[in-house]
Amino acid sequence: QVQLVESGGGLVQNRGSLRLSCAASGNIFNINVMGWYRLAPGKQRELVAQITSGGVTNYADSVKGRFTISRDNARNTVYLQMNSLKPEDTAVYYCNLKTLRWNGDSYWGQGTQVTVSS
Repeated sequence: QVQLVESGGGLVQNRGSLRLSCAASGNIFNINVMGWYRLAPGKQRELVAQITSGGVTNYADSVKGRFTISRDNARNTVYLQMNSLKPEDTAVYYCNLKTLRWNGDSYWGQGTQVTVSS
């Protein structure tokens, strides 16, 4: 029903910047939350940031002030601008879309690797 395609990951130096993009397509309910999770080896999956279709945002404490999430509702696309990157940010980042309705579904992108060198 819904597909998420991510882009923008890569290798960056400490204190560098990257911007991740995630474009959703398919039968998308227009009231939803889109966000980014990350998974590093040996760690639990962590919510990084999310934004509702109304523009309400939520950030993990570890990225506040460094990352900014935004979205283009017309294109069903969410972005994550990552500044002042640290080696601790190294992980696979997954895009997520969750519909805000009863019995709503959750969808995941394929993941994109972000590596921050020391």
